Amino acid sequence: MSGSRYVFDTNAIVALLQGNAQLIQLTQDADWIGISVISQIEFLVFPGLTESDRQLFQAFLQRVEILGLIATDGALIHRIIEIRQQYRLKLPDAVIAAVTFHHSAILVTADQEFSKVNSLSVVHW
Repeated sequence: MSGSRYVFDTNAIVALLQGNAQLIQLTQDADWIGISVISQIEFLVFPGLTESDRQLFQAFLQRVEILGLIATDGALIHRIIEIRQQYRLKLPDAVIAAVTFHHSAILVTADQEFSKVNSLSVVHW
């Protein structure tokens, strides 16, 4: 294990479940993987999602930590607001970035918008 901690963005989850070799290798080398509850919701509202897709996603969820939002977590809420205001990310992306910081992880995404957050560690695939 490399000691790496990753938060997967929704597009990375989709690519991983479609068999992206780079992301499969990344997961095999990871010590910890989390996903934001935002990504969980985004995945489940994709149009055209089949029952097979849902089952595969549920199996994936058994292997990762789902990172939620708790109204009493003032530090996380403050970080979301700060990122949203400073970098003008969409609110769901600000949540994902803040959750990544909060869990001392590296964000795995194909979304170039996250490059705006210069202090965020990102793996673009």
